[in-house]
Amino acid sequence: MSATYSRRTALGLGAAATASVALGTGQPAAAAPRPGPARIRATYQRQKAKAGGTWSTHIAGVDATGALVPIVEDEADRVTQGYSVQKLAVATAVMDKVDRGELTLGQKLDLPADIILGGSGIYFLHTVWGDQVTVANFLTAMLLVSDNTAVRMCGRLVPALEINEILAAKGFVHTRVEPVANPNRFYLGTTTPREMHDLLWRLATRTLLSPSSCTFLLSITRWINGYMDGVRRVMSSEERSRVASKYGADFNTAGASRHEAGIMFGPDGLPKLTYAMFAHGLGDRDNYGATHPAVEAHAVIGRTMMDNLPTGPAAATLRAADLPAKFIPVNGG
Repeated sequence: MSATYSRRTALGLGAAATASVALGTGQPAAAAPRPGPARIRATYQRQKAKAGGTWSTHIAGVDATGALVPIVEDEADRVTQGYSVQKLAVATAVMDKVDRGELTLGQKLDLPADIILGGSGIYFLHTVWGDQVTVANFLTAMLLVSDNTAVRMCGRLVPALEINEILAAKGFVHTRVEPVANPNRFYLGTTTPREMHDLLWRLATRTLLSPSSCTFLLSITRWINGYMDGVRRVMSSEERSRVASKYGADFNTAGASRHEAGIMFGPDGLPKLTYAMFAHGLGDRDNYGATHPAVEAHAVIGRTMMDNLPTGPAAATLRAADLPAKFIPVNGG
């Protein structure tokens, strides 16, 4: 996409180039940075090359009519292990049953010791178990801190085959969990960047599920106590609250995997951009922190996306539920 300059800008660039030659540098003035989508694409390519590995990505932003336009399509239809990003799909299946009246967010399940999984999350840290926890409780744990035990809790209510049936009914072809012998347990399975983008956009536009269910999942994934090492790292608290994000990290024989997918909203409360970045075959396998090269790449790309967020159409009248709750610290009491 070619940059558009005003006449004054063009004259200024010309004068700078003339001055450069006159001063004997022999070099023309540097070209102005490319705006908007082109800058996002350029940053993505640089950071991908720097981090290494095999990337599959879909990034899209709204145009002046509100329609989504692809910004980056890099092997966007490659079927890939989604790892913990897939927890968005699992949560979608649970909320679909809530919408159909087969479950409620207030329904309680016991949390026995034999269901506890380690890795990411909070439940394994308790050291004693036997709680009664609500569906809302373990969905929040699964999406906010990527709790692995919460995945098993979801499977007790929505077996693996039913999850896949729900996802298929919503039009997803490759987004699936992987069943195992126990029908209530599963591996997190596969997706594609394009399908994850579709899930995110439909979530943001309140069409994936009922509006109240979409708002519930967005309120968790936008909250500022969630994952902050990647896309949201170099942002203010207000900017972070405008990004719904889910991270996934694991490894296989090819190397490390570091994924992140999410939605960015404008100050007007409307969704402006979706991103789904999946990177496999990376080095630094055991580094799950902010210094992993792919996570550092996500942070640079995230800042660039926020700085070049499409404006889209003029904002319509917004419901209060469309806007995130303002973070206010509480000192006990």
